Amino acid sequence: MGSGQVTDWQGKNVTVAGLGVSGIPAAKVLHGLSAVVTVVNDGDDERARAQAAELEALGITVRLGDGSTLPEGTELIVTAPGWKPDKPLFAAARVAGVPIWGDVELAWRLRGPDAAPWLAVTGTNGKTTTVQMLASILKAAGLRTAAVGNIGVSLLDTVLGEEKYDVLAVELSSYQLHWAPSLRAHSAAVLNLAPDHLDWHGSMEAYAADKGRIYEGNRVACVYNVADKATEDLVRAADVEEGCRAVGFTLGPPAPSQLGVVDGILVDRAFVEDRQKNAQELAEVSDVHPPAPHNIANALAAAALARAFGVPAAAVRDGLRAFIPDAHRIAHVGDVDGVAYIDDSKATNTHAAEASLAAYESIVWIAGGLAKGAAFDELVAKSAKRLRGAVLIGADRALIREALARHAPEVPVVDLDRTDTGAMLQAVQEAKRLAVEGDTVLLAPACASMDMFTNYNQRGDAFAQAVRELGA
Repeated sequence: MGSGQVTDWQGKNVTVAGLGVSGIPAAKVLHGLSAVVTVVNDGDDERARAQAAELEALGITVRLGDGSTLPEGTELIVTAPGWKPDKPLFAAARVAGVPIWGDVELAWRLRGPDAAPWLAVTGTNGKTTTVQMLASILKAAGLRTAAVGNIGVSLLDTVLGEEKYDVLAVELSSYQLHWAPSLRAHSAAVLNLAPDHLDWHGSMEAYAADKGRIYEGNRVACVYNVADKATEDLVRAADVEEGCRAVGFTLGPPAPSQLGVVDGILVDRAFVEDRQKNAQELAEVSDVHPPAPHNIANALAAAALARAFGVPAAAVRDGLRAFIPDAHRIAHVGDVDGVAYIDDSKATNTHAAEASLAAYESIVWIAGGLAKGAAFDELVAKSAKRLRGAVLIGADRALIREALARHAPEVPVVDLDRTDTGAMLQAVQEAKRLAVEGDTVLLAPACASMDMFTNYNQRGDAFAQAVRELGA
């Protein structure tokens, strides 16, 4: 169903599941292709009614308050990525033999015959940073590119837009991959795998399998994390095109067919002549911002995908130097009395927090929020020796407090039982009291933010504001 065969859609009955970021563009695109579109949505609130009115004005049918019943005559469902696979709507579709696509699958099917190849990235943590680094490297090589997908830039808009690209850097979530059966990337990376979204996928095995779909049909390279065997297992299980290679990245010296680090230099032993004997210098560790271990891993994964696409070594260095990370990702907010204050509000799960804590030697840790079913024993046990103190905030802080009592009983803990707007300022003041010169006060909550804040951005902003008040 390439965009050259729009006639495929004429009169086709398509049900779009869910209003919102992906549902509305999908409904409009399909309507524009002359499909008969019905949108179904569980919610029936003021916002949903306003969105429905906008679509109905175009001639699209919208059914609010019932996302469970399969509309009669449906030939295809296009779902928002967040809808769980066990929804009654999908059970009805499976019984009726109706295919289910996500918005990514729709975008993939609607690409033109000369569409740009996709370099795709997934993983529990680091996806957005890696995709942005990759786009920066590709731009440094003079290629027309964009960072798109789960990063907030619609793939549908990108593939149907006027702008022409040489290659796309695509971030994909496990949800999006679940609903994208025919996606075939040029090359792809799974950065890491840790328990996350298990309530959606049902099991760790199902979550890993959905992540692994990113490798299906890869042409040049399947990039995996040498330190995370589960990612290599996914490469082994994938059905790839003849000649596609497994390429590892490691924070140590690389073996042949790997990228790694030697004496502060990022080196490539995968995309070089005679990789048994030769290595290509790509960049210095100091070219990576910030040079925390997990971020160097992100840079190596981005470099591997770029090299798989034929990008020269100099562009890797220039692209990494030019890259500026998003706010709230290990952002250095400031120093007060010889103590560094770091905002990693984006560390919304234990895996991300563990990477963040590993980047510093002596830490006063600000943590807590909504645990989303997570356990904290492993995180605390691994990080205990780095902790000078901990300040706990948020709804599920008791879970972290209990893990600290079990695995780091000597670490002083301040437990803040307040959720008002002044809570973060008090947390930062308590952290300052616990910290000594040379320490790092690290906001790496290991939890979601929605108990006290709108999102992790607002939480990070509150932290930064509190640090500024300390400094003043």
